[in-house]
Amino acid sequence: MLFTKEEYKQRLNKVKKSMQEKGIELLISQDTNNMNYLTGYDAWSFYYSQCVIVHVNAEEPLCFVRAQDAGGAYIKTYLKKENIIVYDEKYIHTWPMHPYDSLVDLIKKNKWDKLNIGVEMDSHYFTAYCYEKLKQGLRNAKIKDSERLVNWTRLVKSDAEINLMKGAAKISQIGMKVAVESINPGVRQCDSVAEIQKALFKGTPEIGGEYASIATLLPTGKGTSASHLTATDEKFVEGEATIIELSGVNKRYHCPMARTVLLGKPDQKKIDAMKATNEALDAGIAATKPGNTADDVAQKFWAVLDKYNIKKESRTGYSIGIGYPPDWGEHTLNIYKGDMTVLEPNVCFHMIAVMQFGDWGVEASESVRVTDKGSELFCNFSRDLHIK
Repeated sequence: MLFTKEEYKQRLNKVKKSMQEKGIELLISQDTNNMNYLTGYDAWSFYYSQCVIVHVNAEEPLCFVRAQDAGGAYIKTYLKKENIIVYDEKYIHTWPMHPYDSLVDLIKKNKWDKLNIGVEMDSHYFTAYCYEKLKQGLRNAKIKDSERLVNWTRLVKSDAEINLMKGAAKISQIGMKVAVESINPGVRQCDSVAEIQKALFKGTPEIGGEYASIATLLPTGKGTSASHLTATDEKFVEGEATIIELSGVNKRYHCPMARTVLLGKPDQKKIDAMKATNEALDAGIAATKPGNTADDVAQKFWAVLDKYNIKKESRTGYSIGIGYPPDWGEHTLNIYKGDMTVLEPNVCFHMIAVMQFGDWGVEASESVRVTDKGSELFCNFSRDLHIK
């Protein structure tokens, strides 16, 4: 068990309070991150139906998993054995049969089929088929979107969570150092990523790494004008820049970081763009403190870009913590103009500045923690353009 039972109880109570405020009597949470947060469950089983079920008056959630994954639930969760609900293997890829047929039967058995039921309408892995099974099987229930209530509960981290993120940050720094060292003219992109992945998994002598919820991103050359490109077997070219975005992972907690490497002679336009990028990041980070809003941070960030006449349409940050594929963002707070989420101590976000100029770009980012009086960075690694 990763956290104390008391911490899991506190999380559950916060979720139930939010359920009451939203008029939800039964919550079905299929978001893998939320399942981990509420129960400790951690396995690569999210490719098929599973969920945590929270009744507003329950002392513990129910963990609903397939029979093949029951052992993982017994090992990883803090739940009593009777609260791990196992569905039969006959439901796996045997349409029109579906695991949610078993879930509907469970809800009816417990006489919950007339309740107000909250579901995560925009969660990864909650499919249209899942929703239709609930609608057809629970015609007397009122099914509504839970509006990411568990995600929002995760926004403010406990001190124990912060410590795990600090461990992840140490691994991120090691991985980025290897990235900068391994990117050289004539080296294949995939060979560099092989070294990066080895470092991220090896971690530190005290903390072993894990798989990240996003692959190591490595746009290079003209690819720096795009986002989210991954490595190929093509070779790095002298005179071109490469953006690296990665994250160390410690017990599923992430601390992402992005940096840019330039091979060959200094390129003044890229140096100037990176200088403006870092100035904007610094301005936003300086505005990060309790009581300010995400909008306050964004306004300071974009004020610097306006000074340099740099256009950026995409958000420049999002909350982070637990992560499973395909994303390490929490889908709540955004560092973007108009987001009036109030910052509190132990809110954590990835502030990422992707600057794209036609057929080239630069990028840098920091994982940021709101403290009692201001903010702190999880990682300590130069954001300057790394010229080799």
